[in-house]
Amino acid sequence: MDKKERVQPILDVHEKPGLALWITLSLQHLFAMFGATVLVPILTGLSASVALATSGIGTLTYLFVTQGKIPAYLGSSFAFISPIIVLSTTHNVETAMLGAFLASLVYGLMALLINRFGVDWLMRLLPPVVVGPIIIVIGLGLAPTAVDMAMNQTVNGEKVYSLTNLLIAGATLAFTILAIVAFRGFAKQIPILLGIVFGYLVSCFAGLVDFQKVIDAPWFAIPDFTIPFVTYSPEWNVAALAMVPIAIVTINEHIGHQIVLSEVTGKNFIKDPGLDKSILADGAAMMFASFLGGPPSTTYGENIGVLAITRIFSIFVLAGAAVFALILSFVGKFSAIISTIPTAVMGGVSILLFGIIASSGLRMLVDERVDLSLNRNLVISSVIIVLGVGGAMLKLESINLELPAMALSAIVGVILNAVIPKK
Repeated sequence: MDKKERVQPILDVHEKPGLALWITLSLQHLFAMFGATVLVPILTGLSASVALATSGIGTLTYLFVTQGKIPAYLGSSFAFISPIIVLSTTHNVETAMLGAFLASLVYGLMALLINRFGVDWLMRLLPPVVVGPIIIVIGLGLAPTAVDMAMNQTVNGEKVYSLTNLLIAGATLAFTILAIVAFRGFAKQIPILLGIVFGYLVSCFAGLVDFQKVIDAPWFAIPDFTIPFVTYSPEWNVAALAMVPIAIVTINEHIGHQIVLSEVTGKNFIKDPGLDKSILADGAAMMFASFLGGPPSTTYGENIGVLAITRIFSIFVLAGAAVFALILSFVGKFSAIISTIPTAVMGGVSILLFGIIASSGLRMLVDERVDLSLNRNLVISSVIIVLGVGGAMLKLESINLELPAMALSAIVGVILNAVIPKK
């Protein structure tokens, strides 16, 4: 029995559901991506409403570029959190958006090279022994941010330990874990969203939520877009190059999602419409996000999980979710509610999320059977992890270039893999 015979979709890729079912299924996908997509702008200081808008635009762009052949939803990428925070703090948000734009160009270049030379060269450039440790670095590098949000509160501009915050973060984390291990069906696919809702309710009872912002907010509000030549005059800043190496990780993540999605749907998206088109589509979505001031986008594993459970692969459902995300981004009171979520709640879910990211890197090493008894593999993975987690950075003050730890460890890992002989 072949793959196509084993997978029996309820709605296939190009099948359209009835209107009532269409709305219900689209909202389901919206909820699946919502928690993680909104968490990224909250952590990086970007606008949550803009993130929702760019998520919707990016998904529609993706569906268009891939000719409506791949049922995928795009949300905020966690891989870019650290470089966005660094660039926004040391320079400005506009520099971070320039970095995201440059990273999107890497996607375009990769798509051209894959179209011309196939994909084997990319697998040699980014083997699991390089990508796995980089993913571990992404998760562990964000760990201090999660713990700080969970444990401390800001008083007069200073971080102060708060037992209340820690308890709320712990309650949020505990409920999120419960959702993952005990819940069934669709609820199991949205543990982050459920955890945030639970933590928010606990915070309300603890008196930590100020609803005045929600009361004062209008129902309709245009998201706070950051648009070049409209809201600011773009300037070249070499520091933006720090975000470019992160693209090598997210491209590898993209390939993994395409493989899993192909298994779930019983099709082969690597061949049709082709990996070059899907990577190009992902890069185009990221480029639009950089033009509007949203976080870089990526295909979402949460939504692949929804596809696997429901066996509804319709691109119309994904497009509907994108449209709903766009609509919500213009609801002022909705954005105000997001802004009232206490940092302790986000810290609680972040502890789990960032840990899962690090663990997924470890899982890649195990699944791909990377032999760490070989000195070559041990050296590559060790150097990447210590440079990344240790906070090593490269500063070239003469050209105002600063490579943060994550970018530097990724570059060093690729170089080590290229120069250290396999025998």
